[in-house]
Amino acid sequence: MATTPSAYVDGYSRAHAIDRQAAKDYIRHTTIGDPLMDAAVKDLASVPRSHASRFIEAGMDQDEEILRDAPQSLRNVFDEPEPPWLDHSAFVPGIRAFQANVVKVFAAFVAGTLIDGFSTLISESFVQTGRIFDNGVKRLRQNNRHQVEIFWPGGLQRYGDGWKLSVRIRFVHAQIRHLLSQSAEWDHEAYGTPISAAHMGFSLSCFSARTLKHSSALGAVYSKEERESFCAVWRYAGHLMGVPDAMLYTDERDALRLYAVGAACEPPPTENAILMANALINSAPLVAGITNKTERATLVNDTIYPVSRFLIGDDMADKLRLPKSGPLKKRGALLRFRLNNSLGRFLERVTGRGGSSLTTAFGASLYENAGLRYDMPDHARAEESSSW
Repeated sequence: MATTPSAYVDGYSRAHAIDRQAAKDYIRHTTIGDPLMDAAVKDLASVPRSHASRFIEAGMDQDEEILRDAPQSLRNVFDEPEPPWLDHSAFVPGIRAFQANVVKVFAAFVAGTLIDGFSTLISESFVQTGRIFDNGVKRLRQNNRHQVEIFWPGGLQRYGDGWKLSVRIRFVHAQIRHLLSQSAEWDHEAYGTPISAAHMGFSLSCFSARTLKHSSALGAVYSKEERESFCAVWRYAGHLMGVPDAMLYTDERDALRLYAVGAACEPPPTENAILMANALINSAPLVAGITNKTERATLVNDTIYPVSRFLIGDDMADKLRLPKSGPLKKRGALLRFRLNNSLGRFLERVTGRGGSSLTTAFGASLYENAGLRYDMPDHARAEESSSW
């Protein structure tokens, strides 16, 4: 394709052989962000930061009196109609399944799903901003909170925190795109658009279908209805996060197809992807409050790395330079997890042994402030940005 960023040229040929139209759609969306939200963020850049936060909060809370003074582009974001396929009743089995399997879902997310996602060029934008390296534990705990809230009864209703957090993520991604577009460090010709629509669609497929696959490997059990519903929850959350229809899967099978095409389009993991994957794995114990260096190292090396290698496969693990683990070590690590002696328990330690799965989930999530904040980063580099 004439507009293919240079880093995707070889991958496009591979993906074209899998699904011609899907490959074209993926590559086309590597140069597209989120036009509606990008316009709003651009207009908010000329507004004092405190006013921008106030306008965003007004939109979230449907405060029309304050919102009428906001830029029209921002009001357009909150005036978007609900998709015709939305059915909140379809989320109930998925919510039940998430809450029943939450420790395994969180473990699968850290050891498998996020590694799947950051093996792509999306890692370039995260490394350039420093969001993981400077505030890695906070960001992981924010990810956990987002999952807890979208899989909470009513969480994706218009008034729910799952709805608001999903839209907040959309704002943050647009703001990062805006800031990186002004940075000389971002190579548009090679990488396309930062946090592109293609990467958002790929990530959503990981969050849903790949999490189901990985958590099932760790012992989670889902009925057919629960799998469908789990994907339905993430599909609507993805819509709220700005994933366009062409990159938004319809069901689990379609999510796996999009994942396969996207993985074929992406180049081999870069040095930044390797840094990201290993940083995430090494941050996992800190999310659970395990600060003892010896205990952290033992958990990471004897359990999380082997389990991650089991989940993502040896080929990708080798590309990401994860430590080697033979079949016996991988099976042993998996057995320890399933017996809840190691990786599963690291999450439970947040609130003490014997706590419920949901108590564990709350403990591993970011709930430091009452309510939600809507401040946005104001510099591309995390260490130079105001708090958000």
